Amino acid sequence: MRAPPVSSGCRSCGALASGVQAGHAFKPLAKQPWTALHSRAQHQAFQSKGACPARRLQRRACTVASAASATADGGAGAGQPAGVVISPIQRLVAFQQAFWKFLRPHTIRGTILGSMAVTARALIESPVALDWSLLPRAALGVLALLAGNGYIVGINQVYDVSIDKVNKPFLPIAAGELSPALAWVLCIGLAAAGLGITAANFGKEITMLYAFGLGLGTIYSVPPFRLKRFAVSAFLIIATVRGFLLNFGVFSATRAALGLPFKWSPSIIFITCSVITFATVIAITKDLPDVEGDRKYGIETFSTRLGTRAVAFLGSGLLAANYITAIVVALRMQHAFRLPVMVGANVLFCVYLWIETARVDAGKYSQAAIAAYYRGVWNLFYAQYAILPFI
Repeated sequence: MRAPPVSSGCRSCGALASGVQAGHAFKPLAKQPWTALHSRAQHQAFQSKGACPARRLQRRACTVASAASATADGGAGAGQPAGVVISPIQRLVAFQQAFWKFLRPHTIRGTILGSMAVTARALIESPVALDWSLLPRAALGVLALLAGNGYIVGINQVYDVSIDKVNKPFLPIAAGELSPALAWVLCIGLAAAGLGITAANFGKEITMLYAFGLGLGTIYSVPPFRLKRFAVSAFLIIATVRGFLLNFGVFSATRAALGLPFKWSPSIIFITCSVITFATVIAITKDLPDVEGDRKYGIETFSTRLGTRAVAFLGSGLLAANYITAIVVALRMQHAFRLPVMVGANVLFCVYLWIETARVDAGKYSQAAIAAYYRGVWNLFYAQYAILPFI
């Protein structure tokens, strides 16, 4: 006696498990999926009670696929299958998630940590007592930096949609979670907000530096310039924006807020040179996972020219040289630095770097191994800023 057939349809939208309909993209089950889960007799018993595990799995697949397709267009539920209603709260949550990915969280962490560490160092070195009324202004400064960061990474995604569909399909524009039009609105809004906050609170010099940084971020991504196509110009822009402008701008703005003239200090010179090195390494290693898409669309990077292994070793070599230099500087300028912190921290950073480099090499430069190595580079970048107030 044949067992009753297992339904492969979704009651909510009529999508069939044997194919893809109504925007679903789930893997169909076999003709008789119950055979992998239980015997024929057990299946008949389950069917009589309406409790077949295979049927529950199919219903779950349909539900998940419906929810996924509902937020696939514009990040707000546009383009969902007919009959599926997306509530305003669901649309808002979907947009929030897409916007967060649009801002590239790892760059946000670097901007926040960098600005806070440099501000803390400026306050530590200041002979003037801290005026707590300046804290709202400092918060506005961080907000302006985040807006500028969001504009730069956002405009890059707008013009990199085709490449990102190959290299980074999880990014919101490439994944269809944000429409290009909405992405443009966000970019323009972020740039305008950042410039407005800076001009209203930090004077002409800082505003010009801020606008210069936005300009560099623009010509990095936008045709006809699109300087990211060329390895040397790409790393020079990243090193300038993240290495020099952020540190100089924040330190200068903090001292100006305290009523003090700008003056370089050993610790700020150290962190600026160190972060320029880091920005250079980030600029050349960020393309390690993107070789396939970059070659397809004619983007010249160090990774496409030299190969992933050579670039990884080049990046690690530059960072190792940075740490050795920091140790030597601390030993020669013991009056300017806390020797145990400078030497101890940079030795630990060297050990961590060696471990991450060995891991990516042992992993044969697979996508997973490269991603872990690149995260390690950013972790070291965060750590360098984290020790700044204590050196």
